[in-house]
Amino acid sequence: MKIKEKATIISQECLCDGIYSMVIATNAAKCAKPGQFLSLYSGSAARLLPRPISICEIGKDEVRLVYRVAGAGTDEFSRMKKGDILEILGPNGNGFLQAAGEDAKAKKALLIGGGIGIPPLVELAKQLSGDVTVVAGYRSKDQVFLTDDLSSHAELVIATDDGSLGTAGTVIDAINENDITADVIYSCGPHPMLRGVKALAEKMGIPAYVSLEERMACGVGACLGCVCATTGIDDHSKVNNARICADGPVFPASEVEL
Repeated sequence: MKIKEKATIISQECLCDGIYSMVIATNAAKCAKPGQFLSLYSGSAARLLPRPISICEIGKDEVRLVYRVAGAGTDEFSRMKKGDILEILGPNGNGFLQAAGEDAKAKKALLIGGGIGIPPLVELAKQLSGDVTVVAGYRSKDQVFLTDDLSSHAELVIATDDGSLGTAGTVIDAINENDITADVIYSCGPHPMLRGVKALAEKMGIPAYVSLEERMACGVGACLGCVCATTGIDDHSKVNNARICADGPVFPASEVEL
């Protein structure tokens, strides 16, 4: 159930260069699921469209958002303080566990994240039962964040592009180097990484569920501004695509073109 409301900021902190963690008091916490997102509205009349921010953690009456400053809207959010009021809409989209269905009961889960695709994996790791491994990819050790949060709920493996921490290379390199196996994969990050994840799942013969990153306009599925190519025909548009904001952002990897 989507809720549009004015949420109060409980805390805000910078985790590393350009990455911020914001906790807000919101009724959306009562129905939010890992993998969903909130739409945050700017206070400026020059920025009418909301910014989609993935949900990192869900509390009883609060939600944690971890985001990267990428433009004027997110820069505005990063300057807000405790007690400030923020207009939001959500929770939006289809989360990991809804997309996975029966596969969510798998005993051994592998969570793969890259960059700002890592935050949604925190709440997912908390809610999954069984053996959970997270492989997180960063540019360098100076850009590492959320490691304590992830390692509190799962075995954590790190890869960095420059080799300054963990495996030198990609998340796929880290998986191969550590001989990691699983019964199901959940992943969020840039498209090149997700293509590698999809190929890995096919090689391992296991299902994978991917959360797609895309620029969004309305955030509720009306404008068709964030479609992705799919193997099936969308009931809404009658062509081979799906709306990431409404039908996703999480999809079975086998059903989307990456």
